[in-house]
Amino acid sequence: MHIRKASTMALASILLAGVVGVFAQEAFTPPATPEEAVTMRKALMREDGGILRSAGNLTGAEAVAAMTTLRDNYSHIPELFPEGSIVGDSEALPAIWENWEAFTAIVDTGVAAAEAGIVAAEAGDAAGYAAALQTLQGTCGQCHQQFRS
Repeated sequence: MHIRKASTMALASILLAGVVGVFAQEAFTPPATPEEAVTMRKALMREDGGILRSAGNLTGAEAVAAMTTLRDNYSHIPELFPEGSIVGDSEALPAIWENWEAFTAIVDTGVAAAEAGIVAAEAGDAAGYAAALQTLQGTCGQCHQQFRS
């Protein structure tokens, strides 16, 4: 009973994030200032971290919703790192813009992994879904290791 309730609550929060979240494809507005970019990217990464921490317990529509949010969020990452956005409490390193292709390659890997996770979740392929999650988690670590102070 508790697992079902927790699972339903997880789905509700994921669906809510996808419907009204700042980063949903249809609602995304690029940041207007460097300060806004920092605020938006920190919020996006907090959201992604929360999803990734709980997504391993999801199946079916919940897993599809989680991967869809991750895919949408990852697709917006480059827009959240305009040049000159190392302001305030940003932890971004200049290496992002010095190695833009490497930075965006990590993002592209995340988008592709989330898309693979959607397909796997829709098919009920638990191993494929788990592999997609592992790849996504790896991209977070890889990016933070190279491009974050």
